[in-house]
Amino acid sequence: MAPPFVSSAHPYLKCFSPVTGHPFLQIMEFFPMSALLSRRAFIGASLTLAGSVALPRFGLAQDFRPRTLVAERRVIDVLGKSGNVYGIRADNGRQGLFLPSGERFLVDLDNQIGAETMIHWHGQTPDPAQDGVSDTGYVSPLADGEKRSYDFPARAGTHWMHSHHGLQEQSLLAAPLVVYTPEDEAADLQDVTVLLHDFSFRTPEEIFSELTGGQSAGHDMNNMPGGGMSMDGGMMMGGMMSMDLNDVAYDAFLANDRTLDDPEVFRTEPNGKVRLRLINGATSSAFWINLGDVEATVLAVDGNDVEPITGNRFPMVPAQRLDLLIDMNGRTVVPVLAQVEGLADRTGIILAVNGAEVPKLARVADQVEAPVDLSLEQRLVARSPLSAKAADRVLQTMAMGNMAPYAWSFDNAPWPNRRPLTVSEGERVTIEIMNHSMMAHPLHLHGHHFQVTALNGRALNGAVRDTIFVPAMGTVRISFDADNPGRWLFHCHNLYHMAAGMMTEVIYS
Repeated sequence: MAPPFVSSAHPYLKCFSPVTGHPFLQIMEFFPMSALLSRRAFIGASLTLAGSVALPRFGLAQDFRPRTLVAERRVIDVLGKSGNVYGIRADNGRQGLFLPSGERFLVDLDNQIGAETMIHWHGQTPDPAQDGVSDTGYVSPLADGEKRSYDFPARAGTHWMHSHHGLQEQSLLAAPLVVYTPEDEAADLQDVTVLLHDFSFRTPEEIFSELTGGQSAGHDMNNMPGGGMSMDGGMMMGGMMSMDLNDVAYDAFLANDRTLDDPEVFRTEPNGKVRLRLINGATSSAFWINLGDVEATVLAVDGNDVEPITGNRFPMVPAQRLDLLIDMNGRTVVPVLAQVEGLADRTGIILAVNGAEVPKLARVADQVEAPVDLSLEQRLVARSPLSAKAADRVLQTMAMGNMAPYAWSFDNAPWPNRRPLTVSEGERVTIEIMNHSMMAHPLHLHGHHFQVTALNGRALNGAVRDTIFVPAMGTVRISFDADNPGRWLFHCHNLYHMAAGMMTEVIYS
């Protein structure tokens, strides 16, 4: 078993190319999700300068060799106790993969977890055999001790990778997968990546057994005011149904494997600018990102650029990513807090200029957080939307389910007895998703990125995403071009909803 990681802070450096005189992109090394960018495309080896790695602004001929990712067991410290978890370690010894622009996704995956697994490259769009799933029948799971090679063009943006086998994702078999653009490499920005997660000392199998045994692990309905279950698992309050929020009672919430008892602190330049890449890798928890009185600019969601908008509070459901530009602008400390909807529990990281004193932050906020909503989604506009074209095919699917009994599906056809969504290659496809349950669902389509084209019946030229939040009793429309033939999973990214049956396929050849 690997020992717990130890963190250290590093200064933010300015470096200049001896060849061109241009400044390098500054990527801070941090625990444990550093965006460590390889320079082997430039000089065939990595150059590390006082904890920072620099990429040149110019490109040369590139001779790529496979990178190795190791799925492994490790131990982290959670609230003073040892947590036995998984991880995905790269060549440089750190969790996650960070690729410079132009590099292919050329990876050898080595399974060392002691059991079979599958790692899905969430946000990438390879052929279906390289998607990192076995449910569609293209490949078998990766056996313990087996290595498997992947080779496809990398899609730029903030993405992530996680187990798509059993319930392993709950045990932190997940890590960032960031692919930089030439613009990223030319920008004078500090780049920080944060992976959020929910953590339990119980095994995922224990959690799932509690849920499917007819009890909601997230709350005791009999001990809440007005307790009593509706048909859809919602609370009955004065004759009105309200939504369910959290299936599971977690022991802690993590940001880069750490709680707010010992948060990661990223040291910045005075008046520096930070590109913050947030990944909600939680198994079943949605967060509000809260920056207090600091206004940030939204640059991208799910790895796709949007027209910039500003704010200081942003919702994120499981599997979604959010890129923010934060200007320190005379500030010395900027806490970045992620509070769970419906709870007072929170986690986060801290941005602080060199030498600034870092305040102690409580893991529990003063107030319970509101449910996540579509307030951000309805403001987003894609920087590169789909081309103007009428839909060739419009499909409808209904998300259905209950908390008690714990059963979830699309169209009352739980996996594997699913009702596939069948399309044809070359079509513009629109899917109308109706949520006929009292719980919101983060829905993910493999192999594609889609544009959000309507929210609760209101048309919009929304963001391009791969994971969409569909609120309780709400309706969302998404559109995409059927340009990657195969069998593609479409499922809820609440792991326990998916395990209970909320998964189907989009199929075309």
